[in-house]
Amino acid sequence: MIDLRSDTVTKPTDSMRRAMAEAEVGDDVIDIDPTVARLQERVAALLGKEAAMFMPSGTMTNQVAVRLHCRPGDEMICEEGCHIFNYEQGAFAQLSGVIARTVRGQRSVFWPDQLDDLLRPDNEHAARSRLLTLENTHNRGGGVIVPLENIQAVCGWARDHGLATHLDGARLFNAAVATGIPLATWCAPFDTVSVCFSKGLGAPVGSALAGPRTLLSSMRRHRKLLGGAMRQSGIIAAGALYALEHHIERLADDHRAAQILADAVRATPQLALEPDQVDTNIVIFRTNTPGGAAAFCQQAHAAGVWMLPFSRIHVRAVTHLHIGADDARRAGEIISATAEKLGRHAATTSL
Repeated sequence: MIDLRSDTVTKPTDSMRRAMAEAEVGDDVIDIDPTVARLQERVAALLGKEAAMFMPSGTMTNQVAVRLHCRPGDEMICEEGCHIFNYEQGAFAQLSGVIARTVRGQRSVFWPDQLDDLLRPDNEHAARSRLLTLENTHNRGGGVIVPLENIQAVCGWARDHGLATHLDGARLFNAAVATGIPLATWCAPFDTVSVCFSKGLGAPVGSALAGPRTLLSSMRRHRKLLGGAMRQSGIIAAGALYALEHHIERLADDHRAAQILADAVRATPQLALEPDQVDTNIVIFRTNTPGGAAAFCQQAHAAGVWMLPFSRIHVRAVTHLHIGADDARRAGEIISATAEKLGRHAATTSL
């Protein structure tokens, strides 16, 4: 089975498992776990920030960031398709009493001139605009890379208007590898940045939140409140450290595999890439076949390719550590054959 459901389905390599088994550990709640400490130092250095904190998930790092920058009744501004708004159960509202104001981007990208009318007036009748969040790469946008000049412009606007800035960089490593722009350059405009180890990097667990050293105590306090304080967490931190040392540059392989899938979709009349440009490792396509995305994924699964519906008519395929070029070519053949089979069936039943 060629599993393209997500880049989170990877399993640790043998070398990563050895690193995890041999990790030096301590109690990271009572005092410190030495492997966690090394991971946090490494992440801070890579991202160009003063400090970083290891947490179980990207949802937690994002929600801790919201709590760092906002108080109950405050408002954050975000792109309407972003993860923090769509895929975290509205936790910013449930847990922190924060409301969201969304902006519709073009290919998931918006500009400062779209923000001026969204800023709340500073009076007792309005919520306080406190935080601007961005996502890079953008999941619902098909792994699109938000351009650096755009990030600098909107973060500059936020600074000028007294807003904090946070980056959901769950797949930021993909953006850095695809563009050659260093991670620290991508992160420089933001007050806080979240990165994930269990997506493209192939570690089994974990994310980190990076920012100023002055926020470290608050990060730790909020992590504890949300249930993210872990004991001998060096065992999983070792997997993340191994991924940072061995799995960043190989993300280019995932991007090449995604292009193979994209070419197969382009060559299939019943399918259409949406968006039509594939920047990194996510391929989203529309199917015009009967039964929509659910039926398409069911038929493709029976033929050996596992994908998930992304909407009623859209399918998402994600390349990763376990998908080589040959796998991508075979998956592309199955995707095309599935579309043709469903199309023929529809033509036959309409006679």
